[in-house]
Amino acid sequence: MTDLESNPALLLLPNVLGAVKYHTPFLPSSVDKAVASLDGLIAESSDGGRRFLGRFKTKKPYHEMPMALFNEHTPDSEIDFLLEPIRKGERWGLISDGGLPCIADPGAKLVNRARQSGIVVQGFTGPSSILLSLMLSGLPGQRFSFCGYLDKDPAKRVKEIKELEQRARKEHSTQIFIEAPYRNQHLLNSLVESLQDDTWLCAAWDLTLPTQGIVSQKVNLWKKSPLPNLEKKNTIFLISNKGG
Repeated sequence: MTDLESNPALLLLPNVLGAVKYHTPFLPSSVDKAVASLDGLIAESSDGGRRFLGRFKTKKPYHEMPMALFNEHTPDSEIDFLLEPIRKGERWGLISDGGLPCIADPGAKLVNRARQSGIVVQGFTGPSSILLSLMLSGLPGQRFSFCGYLDKDPAKRVKEIKELEQRARKEHSTQIFIEAPYRNQHLLNSLVESLQDDTWLCAAWDLTLPTQGIVSQKVNLWKKSPLPNLEKKNTIFLISNKGG
């Protein structure tokens, strides 16, 4: 094992995007080696962390591996405590429940503090639903923005949708955003009702899973077609003023 594979570090590890049986089609072999070197794992949730570890060979049985939680509810005052084992010489991984840590995920705070503290941070490639949706949409990828979640209030949400549409037209860019799965259908309805007929709208759901679906077409065609049922499905939405 090289120094790079054994020295104290915070490892930013990709996760699969859903309940797939095998991780090997989606994660590079370097992730297997990295997980085998871990002394502990920082995860978004306990269940997600144990599911992740259960896919790999680990130093201890996966259910005995030390694990800490870091998510949107974790106070900033706990960040130094989470990094303490690494300062003492251990190797810990950081994961999101799905996809890449720190992307649409609070892990960036942990990485920022680790860098300020002189801790080595290593990143590994893997699937990102945001980039996969852009690749599969057929919408322009030369200039794009990820905008996170839109407002929960229906009136404010419509205002944001129209602002994103204007930005897409002005910048000739693709605007990408997400919603909580149980509000997907409300957002899709708002998009179809609020966007101009010639705006391109893409919905991409359950990416990499057998139930994956992508619909990418102008809004006037969305209005003529039955809308897909996106209830409780992880979905990415994209809008642009033109196809790729």
